[in-house]
Amino acid sequence: MSSEMIVNSSQGSIVDVPGLRLGHYTLSERLTGCSVVLAPDGAVGAVDVRGAAPGTRETDLLDPANLVDKVHAVLLSGGSAFGLDAATGVVRWLDEHGIGFETGYGRVPIVPAAVLFDLPVVREGDNPTARPNAEAGYAACEAASTAPPAAGNVGAGAGACVGKLFGLDRCMKGGIGNASVRVGPWVVGALVACNAVGDVIDPATGHVLAGARTADGHHLLDTQYALLQGERGNRPLTGTNTTIGVVATNAMLTKAQAKRMAMSAHDGLARSIRPAHTTLDGDTLFALATGTETGPVDLMLLTVMAAEATALATVDAIRHAQGIQTISGYCPGAQNRLA
Repeated sequence: MSSEMIVNSSQGSIVDVPGLRLGHYTLSERLTGCSVVLAPDGAVGAVDVRGAAPGTRETDLLDPANLVDKVHAVLLSGGSAFGLDAATGVVRWLDEHGIGFETGYGRVPIVPAAVLFDLPVVREGDNPTARPNAEAGYAACEAASTAPPAAGNVGAGAGACVGKLFGLDRCMKGGIGNASVRVGPWVVGALVACNAVGDVIDPATGHVLAGARTADGHHLLDTQYALLQGERGNRPLTGTNTTIGVVATNAMLTKAQAKRMAMSAHDGLARSIRPAHTTLDGDTLFALATGTETGPVDLMLLTVMAAEATALATVDAIRHAQGIQTISGYCPGAQNRLA
């Protein structure tokens, strides 16, 4: 690694990108929630969807061929399709603060969103019908700041799980994570809510950090290896797994360049999730460019940074995830044994 590259995992986050704020809201009634990345001055936005079962809002306008060139927030939420309602609260908060696309008849906030499926994660005493709504989205905006954010079982990652191909009784806890990478004047930050059907891998070692467990619950199975050996589990329903996130930079990008950054960020998911982008996942990554750094853009460098930050944020989500009831959390140093 070049001595000029500074990688910030855990402490680093998407709010290392100037012009952005991050807020989480976690429901008390059930382990679910939402997370919002605010760009009050607007940011060039893009999206790339690789999973086959996405749940999204306002993604068509991010196409480089379409009119609106800036967004004002991106929402990530639990609650499956119900969680898209949280975006309404984000729109309301932005409207109250005079933030939006000027139409001549008022400002219209532009808020793309993506959701993940966390409905099965219900603890004893929880309200199973509680889901992130407009009030939750508004509360996440109220909580948004540039302070080092929380990770693990908070916001959109509160009810996330990983390694679900062989059943929920053998999965492990997922979560939401952060990371940032700096090279010279450039910074790329990532926020990832990991709810994958596959396992999460440490890209540096290839070891499984969290994922499907063996039938006795004590060992990590390695989902990809098991599949290649001919094992077949309790196939989850399509769309009940998804990793969603936002990657952002201080560079001044066009929508087409931001799209390329979002595409490259998915390489980070492929490095840290195995298997990734499956027919059972709705993997969706947004890209934001705040443009506070106006120097000439090295797009190749930024795409490399985006993949790195995304991989690190995915791993960070797992390392901060806490087990709940029968769902185990990450155990440091236990690549082969959990208990």
